[in-house]
Amino acid sequence: MAFRKHLAGTSSVPVLALALVGGMYPSIAAAQDTQPATTVQEEEGQPVDEADEENVIIVSGFREALATAVAQKRNSDLILESVTAEDIGKLPDDSIGESIARLPGVTSQRLNGRANVIAIRGLGPDFSQTLLNGREQTSTGDNRAVEFDQYPSEVVNQVLVYKSPSASLVGQGLVGTIDVRTIRPLETGEQIFAIGAKGSYADLGALNAGSKEFGYRANATYVDQFADDTLGIALSAAYTDEPYQLQEFNAWGYAGNGEPGSPFVIGGSKSFVTSTQLTRIGVNGTLQWQASPTLMVTLDGFYSNFDDDQSKRGIELPLAFGTTFDPNTATVVDGPFGGFAEQGTFENVEGVVRNDVFQREADLYSGGLNLDYEGDDGWSAFFDFGFSRTDRNELSIESYSGTGYNAGVGATDTIQFFSDTEGTSFQPTLDYSDPNQIVLTDPLGWGGSRVQAGYYNNRIIEDELFQYRLGVAKELEGFISKANFGLSYTDRSKSLTPDEFFVMPSGGATELAIPSSALLRPTDLGYLGLGPIVSYDVRDLIADGTLILEANDSNDIPAKAYGITEKLMTAYLQFDVQQDLGAGELTGNFGVQAVNTEQNSTGIAFVDLDGDGGQERVDLSLGDNYWDILPSANLSLRFDSGWVFRLAASRQIQRPQLDDLRVAIGYGLVETNNGQSPTGQYPFIDGSGGNPVLRPYRANAVDFNVEKYFAGGAGVVAAQLFYKDLVSYIDGDVQVFDYSAFPLPAGNPPATTIGLLRSEVNTGGGNFYGAELSATVPFDAFVSGLQGFGATGGVGYTKTEIENAQGNVDQIPGYSKWVANGTLYYDLNGFSARGSVRYRSEFLADFTGFGGNITRRLARAETIVDAQIGYEFQPGSALEGLSIYVQGQNLTNQPFVSQFDVPEPRAVIDYQEYGRRFLAGFTYKF
Repeated sequence: MAFRKHLAGTSSVPVLALALVGGMYPSIAAAQDTQPATTVQEEEGQPVDEADEENVIIVSGFREALATAVAQKRNSDLILESVTAEDIGKLPDDSIGESIARLPGVTSQRLNGRANVIAIRGLGPDFSQTLLNGREQTSTGDNRAVEFDQYPSEVVNQVLVYKSPSASLVGQGLVGTIDVRTIRPLETGEQIFAIGAKGSYADLGALNAGSKEFGYRANATYVDQFADDTLGIALSAAYTDEPYQLQEFNAWGYAGNGEPGSPFVIGGSKSFVTSTQLTRIGVNGTLQWQASPTLMVTLDGFYSNFDDDQSKRGIELPLAFGTTFDPNTATVVDGPFGGFAEQGTFENVEGVVRNDVFQREADLYSGGLNLDYEGDDGWSAFFDFGFSRTDRNELSIESYSGTGYNAGVGATDTIQFFSDTEGTSFQPTLDYSDPNQIVLTDPLGWGGSRVQAGYYNNRIIEDELFQYRLGVAKELEGFISKANFGLSYTDRSKSLTPDEFFVMPSGGATELAIPSSALLRPTDLGYLGLGPIVSYDVRDLIADGTLILEANDSNDIPAKAYGITEKLMTAYLQFDVQQDLGAGELTGNFGVQAVNTEQNSTGIAFVDLDGDGGQERVDLSLGDNYWDILPSANLSLRFDSGWVFRLAASRQIQRPQLDDLRVAIGYGLVETNNGQSPTGQYPFIDGSGGNPVLRPYRANAVDFNVEKYFAGGAGVVAAQLFYKDLVSYIDGDVQVFDYSAFPLPAGNPPATTIGLLRSEVNTGGGNFYGAELSATVPFDAFVSGLQGFGATGGVGYTKTEIENAQGNVDQIPGYSKWVANGTLYYDLNGFSARGSVRYRSEFLADFTGFGGNITRRLARAETIVDAQIGYEFQPGSALEGLSIYVQGQNLTNQPFVSQFDVPEPRAVIDYQEYGRRFLAGFTYKF
């Protein structure tokens, strides 16, 4: 068959060697090792003579990366998308997240302007899994989803996004599995030493005192082979020191109900100017040893130190929720849900000036050892060990100041407001930058009898994972070309230790002047009309004793702590198939994966055990053990004409968020008949907290693809249809729960240990389905004069019909009905230019609140525009090996906006403006 010819043949278009750990997934690797793109003659089954080969144009840079991705897609037996580095240490984008977000059916959510979490097929990061070189990873976030800014883009060689699983793909997600891969030195096959650097500029400027508008990144990579190419080494290092700026409007919510006399009106505002300084060092190393013609040994190591330091300065204004509002003095207009107050005046407003700090520090360690045996008798085997650990500290410090201690004491403000689709702006009468008027205190008496001038919350998280895999395979003759069997054992543990304090003025004072030595340049909130505010670093005031810390000894604090362990034993049996069928060839695999899960959570509850009204500490431990059987099949019918038809079917799971499995449960007795007892008996136990017996999301899935390859294999048009029957969903609700493992609270003994638990629960699901259309088109395939020009991109549509625990159609976190992206490029003779656009329709976005709590809000549709231009000096030039480039990100200054959960466009909750970013840099390969 011609298809097998171009798989085995030598291409005239060299592409970057790819980093696949074939021993981990031997059956996948056999089908997925990216082959060189073919010439038109090869595609049509014609011979290529030596004269033709002399005139072949060598493709490099962005076009080479696209050709690699097209070949990867074509040759794989799984449905996948991929992105490959254009050169050593040079992904097509500034970040991994940005590059992945340009793949068909994939998009991202921005955090502080960075694309750090990924949504596949319109669903958020809770529904996908991320691997590093095929191994599961811990994360710098609270959830399982990897935040991609923990990995420097300069150390990444390739990213694969599997949209369909196979039995041998361990660690798969519900909507997709993302595999980040680094360099394999023996597959690179040449000595390389490359360095690179870039500078960045944020056009919003240095918004907070002490922040920066300029940053930089630097990286170096070394690859070499020794001992007759039997020993290879690859070392990469990258350092980042970059600022990110944010101007934000935030509303507490909206008062009123839209009825006459009660229009919707802003209830309160807590708006900040945020300056983030991201510093990160990432180091990656790989050692490969061809110990014998049949045995390859690969040793990997990765380390990242991540420091995300934020200064957040702004004003908190209690408006309709804290003052009297007269709608007769306001301009009220009709909206979709009744009246909406567009402008008016609030009187007696007591503003709270905020000088907050959020600092997240994380150390990520990852590595592994792989032994891959490929016998000459058809037998192959592998052993793989993987390790990942993240040590993370999240420090949040709130600091309050105002015109006086307690509500109704200090000077008040009269503020005019103007609300529109971009949020609310104000006209105050007070000067919030006057240190003679603004003092350190508890302006609204939030601390009660305690003078609470702020709050200190340090979250200490440890996340550790060990993984062991073993597999064996045998090539066979006939329809079944190979049999694969494997075992995997994963042991993961995650713990949280809270450390919380009240921030108070020293010496028992109710208010203190801000020391003149601590005063910084005022922060300008002019974009909201609020003008400048007094600014300082609360850490300096704590260090010099102006503010002191008093431990929060509430039982609520230790009750937040948890420890979670998860032990997974996975076994799989997979058969690869290859069979000529008339003018085509059938390839693929089918098999089954069996997963045993043993999960356990430890924590603390406080319960009145002796009836004295006090709360006694109770140490808790609870978990579950269950099996999942996951059959799968991936079949591809391939034709010499370039057509490929794919059908995939599988049972898929996605494990719940780890912190949802916590056993920290508060509970007590309900003595009186309230009609809620699940057994009809009283007293009964009622509680709330985590759910240590929570089961995964589960779905039955079918995918169908039609793909047409052309232009010598460099171009493709693909249509994808998918359907998932979600048989188990996770949602917040009240469930029947057995408290037999818990100490009983004091009082009349409950009639039964069967009670209620308010937590995340497994419910019936529903279905979601959709379609994707993608293409990579080199224009010279149709018009010879357009050599070097081309386009790539795709559009995806997803429809969800998921019912929540109450039986209503639910908005799935991260879900967008439409996602689309496209890149128009020119790449020839060293010169390259491209412009990219990506779009996603409205979605339910995750926001991290104080103390790490996740809040979900409806985010508006957004369109992001980026561009890049560069030049690579050609062979023979005095500067051969040097490439230079300039990038622009978010060129239209697209904001990130969320709104109130009624379709009133003026009821804005968040309006975050990140500004534009510009980068200029170079790479030099010796």
